[in-house]
Amino acid sequence: MRPTRLEHIVGQKHLLAEGKPLYQAILSKNLYSMLFWGPPGVGKTTLAKFIASQIDANYIGLSAVNAGVKDIRATATQALKSQEAGQRTLLFLDEVHRFNKSQQDILLPFVENGTLTLIAATTENPSFEVNSALLSRMQLYVLEALDNTAIKELLERAIRAENGFDGKLNVSNEALDIIIAWAAGDARRALGALELGSSFAQDNNLDATAMKNALSVKTIAFDKSGEHFYNLISALHKSVRGCDANASLYWLARLLEGGAEPLYVARRLVRMASEDIGLADPNALRLAVAAKDAIHFLGMPEGELALAEATFYLALAPKSNAIYTAYSRAKQDAKNHSHAAIPLHLRNAPTKMMKDLNYGKEYQYYFDNKTASFAQEYFPESLKGRIYYQSKDEAWDKKVAIRLEELANLKKQARKG
Repeated sequence: MRPTRLEHIVGQKHLLAEGKPLYQAILSKNLYSMLFWGPPGVGKTTLAKFIASQIDANYIGLSAVNAGVKDIRATATQALKSQEAGQRTLLFLDEVHRFNKSQQDILLPFVENGTLTLIAATTENPSFEVNSALLSRMQLYVLEALDNTAIKELLERAIRAENGFDGKLNVSNEALDIIIAWAAGDARRALGALELGSSFAQDNNLDATAMKNALSVKTIAFDKSGEHFYNLISALHKSVRGCDANASLYWLARLLEGGAEPLYVARRLVRMASEDIGLADPNALRLAVAAKDAIHFLGMPEGELALAEATFYLALAPKSNAIYTAYSRAKQDAKNHSHAAIPLHLRNAPTKMMKDLNYGKEYQYYFDNKTASFAQEYFPESLKGRIYYQSKDEAWDKKVAIRLEELANLKKQARKG
């Protein structure tokens, strides 16, 4: 099933179409060290092996999951011998993000002096997982999940190929559609599903019913600690913030059907209610918390509708990030003025000694004297006059702006007197 010609590689047309940089590099055989970043099953290993065959290089494949410094040194020694015989060595290092910094550093001299042409692969963001020294010596190529057309082409090729099913397995279009949906852009998942489905086929006929029976497990899976998971969370948050209620439901469903922890999703909704809606609609936070309580009370799958209701409401709600930005400013002042003295009249005075030190002296109780209460200062001396909250012009936040202006005027008048 491994391609022997460039045009046989499915997907990645943004890199491999005629005239694209990787296409040109392969044709010219002017290869350099590269980093392939993309989700599982998009052809990183296949592409590395194809490149090695095109440049007549000795291909060595290692996985950072079970390889170590000793393996890298042994590979370099082997590569030096091949170099003396006039042959290049291409090292494909899968899951390079599993190597720590010192392990990654071992590769540097061999890449720099040309002993190895390195093609590293990762499913994680290289900005965080690959050290800058190694990253700067490789050309980064971003590989994308395969689209439905590419997955279908791959499946049909497997059905026809001599080293596949050799045309002896009849797969209905409906069964193919089920596999394509299940694969979620992952070629390995697609081929594995086809292999599994073949064992459920009757008289070499694989129909939709048999395929569903073969895949009678939860299917939209993802690594809950990986980048894809956080991209889904990001897509949900940004859709809610952008007021697209229908897209928000879609991303919520992707998360829940993929096995995301419902309480984690509920916590994210509570954060969205505070960060992006705030006082524009105070009911949003109440509804998000209620959804969290519903998950506790009902569990899943019954609780999913509470999350859906909260998500839809948050997306429809008017938006204001005034609380978010106000607290960010206050937090920065708290860091920069962490030792600012608390005004004496604001301090607690539970003992006689504290009262003798003037703790709480001249504090003006609001319900005894509103004017005097407005006149007193509540900030430390170094922060007098700070204003953190900037009201937005949506919904209830307009009322907040009016109330803030009223209070500012009352304080101004009280302090004049």
